[in-house]
Amino acid sequence: MNKKTIANIIGALITILGIALIIPTLISTFYGESDRNGFITSVLIALLIGLPLWFFTRKSKSISNKDGFLIVALAWLITAIIGALPFYLSGAIPNITDAFFESMSGVTTTGATIIGNPITLPNLPNGIESLPHGILFWRSFIQWIGGMGIIVFAIAILPLLGIGGVQMFKAEVPGPVSDKLRPRVKETAKLLWAVYVGFTVVEAFLLGLAGMSWFDAVCHAFTTMPTGGFSTQNASIAGYQNSAIHYIIIFFMLMAGINFSLHFKAVTGNLKVYFRDTEFKIFLTIIVLITVGIFVLVSIDNGKVSHIQFRDSLFQTVSIITTTGYGTYDYEKWSYLIQFTLFSLMFLGAMGGSTGGGIKVIRIFLIIKHGLMETRRLLHARAIIPIRIGNRYIDESIIRNTLGFFLFYVAIFGLTAAALTAMGIDITSAIGAAASAVGNIGPALGAFGPTDNYALLPDLGKWILSFAMLLGRLEIFTILILFSRTYWR
Repeated sequence: MNKKTIANIIGALITILGIALIIPTLISTFYGESDRNGFITSVLIALLIGLPLWFFTRKSKSISNKDGFLIVALAWLITAIIGALPFYLSGAIPNITDAFFESMSGVTTTGATIIGNPITLPNLPNGIESLPHGILFWRSFIQWIGGMGIIVFAIAILPLLGIGGVQMFKAEVPGPVSDKLRPRVKETAKLLWAVYVGFTVVEAFLLGLAGMSWFDAVCHAFTTMPTGGFSTQNASIAGYQNSAIHYIIIFFMLMAGINFSLHFKAVTGNLKVYFRDTEFKIFLTIIVLITVGIFVLVSIDNGKVSHIQFRDSLFQTVSIITTTGYGTYDYEKWSYLIQFTLFSLMFLGAMGGSTGGGIKVIRIFLIIKHGLMETRRLLHARAIIPIRIGNRYIDESIIRNTLGFFLFYVAIFGLTAAALTAMGIDITSAIGAAASAVGNIGPALGAFGPTDNYALLPDLGKWILSFAMLLGRLEIFTILILFSRTYWR
């Protein structure tokens, strides 16, 4: 293990975060709010730790696969710790556990929050809307950084990480296959971030034109593209009674849930690439069918048909399947069948290579194809039946990886839910919170539904969910491998 190189990369990351903290510091200074001192202290802590660590380990070497896994895990953990500093030091969230939970939820783009309960945070009587502008911006910004990936971000801006960067790229990028757009991983990282930044800028501009304040427009663009779901309003997107805003956010949630390599190919002129992609067609079909199904059921239950019902049906479907977690309606007021459908979407997730969480559409499709293949093998034991998706044959190693991932995903969900029930949390709330944390969604069911928050969850439960969020965001294996004896030999 190359400890010096690992320290060098971590030092560089902490330094970058310290520099990034200057932006909300300036925002806080501009608005003349009380969180400025907390940001200044956070900047100093990050730079005093990061700069010396980066400087004194600068003569580093290339890294191995083993180093890559540890760097990715440490990078996300340290980013969550640095991200929590302004929450805690500004006094906005005076409890260390709550500050870390909020930060980890932001960095992993989960969107679960502890803010909004005056019992646990009497200093914020109006919940999220009581937060100063600097904290609101930082809360959105850490989701934006976490969306495309911290290491992908670092690879894109630090030439140092171009050496051995492919190991970290594979360990962090979501989906069963890390799709490189260019032979050099640094070029791929830059291209992915260029598309990501472009979508963010366009969304912020359109939201501003549609009637959002420009500050809110930037914050929501920062939390839509990473499918994060943090909002500047207690009521989330329901706080904006403006259909144009709702449809703009629906569109960009959908874009965030699509494989970013498809976006890049489309931007370079190949617009047909979407409908040539099997996963995209399945993803879009699921959204259409679920939206229509929810709309019909809601219309029957209410005895009328309205545009608002269609809009909410579409919004909640896209929000949950992309794991964004925004809300325009309390879906717990809908029928149990609709709630179960949305709960199922929490597991499904978006496309591989997107910023969404969950198991991913491509994995579910691959598992179904594998099951059908095994059924055929019962009749033709000696037949060689390859699995193909579109025109691409799937290697056996990817199938094994997918089945292993699915097994671990379900096991972690079950263990997390069991741990929460052991704390006295009712089973509906426990199952919902577990699915939401591992899938990086945010809102859940029961006590942690779309109009509730996680403030009253016991501290131990918050640490467990924080770990589950990290596992879900890094697709399990990157973290679990660190707990194996083989890794440390």
